[in-house]
Amino acid sequence: MPERRSARGTNGEGLAETLTTALDGRLAAADAALVEQFPGDAPDRQPVHTVYVPADRFTDDLTGSWGQAALAAVDEHPETFAGLTDDPALVDLVRDKLRREPIEDVRIDFEDGYGAPGDQAEDDDVRRAAAALTTMVRSGTAPPFRGIRFKSLEAPTRRRGIRTLTLFLSELLEHGGDVTGFVTTLPKITSVDQVEAMVELTGRLEEALGLDAKSLRFELQIETPQSILGPDGTALVARMIHVGDGRVTALHYGTYDYSAFCGIPAAFQSMEHPVADHAKLVMQAAAAGTGVRLSDGSTNILPVGDAEAVRRGWELHARLVSRSLERGYYQGWDLHPAQLPSRFAATYAFYRAGFDAAAQRLRNYLEQTGSSVMDEPATARALSDFVARGVDCGAVSAAEVQAATGLDPARLTALARPRR
Repeated sequence: MPERRSARGTNGEGLAETLTTALDGRLAAADAALVEQFPGDAPDRQPVHTVYVPADRFTDDLTGSWGQAALAAVDEHPETFAGLTDDPALVDLVRDKLRREPIEDVRIDFEDGYGAPGDQAEDDDVRRAAAALTTMVRSGTAPPFRGIRFKSLEAPTRRRGIRTLTLFLSELLEHGGDVTGFVTTLPKITSVDQVEAMVELTGRLEEALGLDAKSLRFELQIETPQSILGPDGTALVARMIHVGDGRVTALHYGTYDYSAFCGIPAAFQSMEHPVADHAKLVMQAAAAGTGVRLSDGSTNILPVGDAEAVRRGWELHARLVSRSLERGYYQGWDLHPAQLPSRFAATYAFYRAGFDAAAQRLRNYLEQTGSSVMDEPATARALSDFVARGVDCGAVSAAEVQAATGLDPARLTALARPRR
């Protein structure tokens, strides 16, 4: 029998170093790929919603007019609105939000919500909308996040979509605007090739318009089954993220197109249908660790009409918003000013209801205080991310966080959203 040699002591340490060096070399390419493909969560704020406005209805007073309309809905139905939450203080918080920042993200829509009025009409709306957005930015009334949705890169709409995007950017820059906070939505994606084509399109536009490399970023609207499950049986949405050359910012679920493509009857198409949950779970797994955000879709049941219709619309919307938040979808679409009160009421209630427990667990973890819950580093990141999101949207204040956890905003963000 061969003589056994001890792995302890100096010889053992030397062997361990030799093996580590060998495996470092073997795994170097995989390590680099992990950092490139899964860099960690993006460190910046994520909006809680995206407001979709048809391009022909977009005006430079949109932020103020939507805020006023939302407040008017609350004033007209105060008891109904108060019934959305058990915390009376939230009513004042939401009112303040509607006055201060009623829209966090806006998408000027040149696709389904707009239609196909013809080239001349669409060109005119492109020019007018670009000028209006520039005016908003200059006056300080533009939402912090903004952009456009143009028609898809499918063959029937490709020419018009490229024309709209090119003309909008040209007009925006000509009016003295820039692409800070600007994102483009690519809809109805049916192949990885379309995402690769979008990378080429944005790169060539940057070069032609004198923009910095990779300053044009885009989100993928997942509203076709082909995006989730390709003909080879793989989840194409994951490949779409990774061929995006670092330009993909988010995946947005398209409720009604996806449901219709799956053959769901119109009366049952919903953000909470099983086909929606399946698609969103695949999207969630594909985006995890990439820095690409997730957004749920919309409900077309609006809180407008008589008091009973408003009550049903607000309760449905608030429930769907809460459901999305509980499942890790921290953003969704709003289509009407009357949806803003229920959006912020449900969002604020979610973060305030969980704040005390999350803050206490986070403090216990940081101070290594004995408690009945043994949290691991990954859970601590989730706790700090929860708290940070509450601060980002205005549900809790930085002062409350400092008092409850001992963390200032910079340390909280670093803990919540570490990068590789």
